[in-house]
Amino acid sequence: MRRLFWLGIGLAVGVVVVRKATRTAHAYTPQGIAGSLTESAGGLLESMRSFVEDVRIGMAEREQEIHEAFARGEAFDDQFAELREDPRIGDREIFPEEPQR
Repeated sequence: MRRLFWLGIGLAVGVVVVRKATRTAHAYTPQGIAGSLTESAGGLLESMRSFVEDVRIGMAEREQEIHEAFARGEAFDDQFAELREDPRIGDREIFPEEPQR
């Protein structure tokens, strides 16, 4: 009876090892690599879509705040006004003029 028990344990362990080895070997075949790349590209694409959607929602909320302030006739609270007034930061030119030669 003990031999039959250990035979069953050995068979179960063997099946688990063979299945794991087969999955690992498949991961390194061209089809496995292509599937992995497809899954990761799909995840990246979904992350980008989620990010863009979050940005659009934030933009819509901020735009609504601006419209409401304008409708009330209030000056909109510009969070960055004092930064732009700072001469060390200011509104910098993207392409500063080159000195004349």
